[in-house]
Amino acid sequence: MGRLDRRSLTLLAVITIETTAPNSPMATQIVHGYMSDVAARWYGRPATEAELNQALRDEPYDDLQGATGMLLVAVEGERPLGCAGVRFLGGLAELTKVFTSPSHRGRGVGSQLLRAVDEACQERGVGTLRLDTRAALTEACAMYERNGFERVEAFNDEPYSDRWYSKIVAASVR
Repeated sequence: MGRLDRRSLTLLAVITIETTAPNSPMATQIVHGYMSDVAARWYGRPATEAELNQALRDEPYDDLQGATGMLLVAVEGERPLGCAGVRFLGGLAELTKVFTSPSHRGRGVGSQLLRAVDEACQERGVGTLRLDTRAALTEACAMYERNGFERVEAFNDEPYSDRWYSKIVAASVR
């Protein structure tokens, strides 16, 4: 057998998207990672434990299950890499908690999660998917725009948001 050139070896890890209960250890781990990242960007420094706990109180996610919602987690082996939540509001759904761990950004994890949310919305007859975010989350805004979301007028008064998006479900997700 020939000698293997390590520079030419690429391992493709299998990333799966799983529906997860909001109170599961995997959900807790990845949502805490999300909240830590978002809070640190908000404060311009690592968030304290008290700030993280306040953020978790301000943005609960225990309803992302059953008839009211869904929490999806991107998993590689046993390790959560990202998440996306969706709240079902009749013919409308709201996207929340979209996150990819910094070490896995740029690998398409977020777009995989968006495809899974899109499929779940189609199965439930949702016509419009919307979200609110902050312009400072430039990677997220770029991903939403690449995946068919368009900027719209504010549809809520979330204090941490300054940008709102919407898309018709079944539009192209890349």
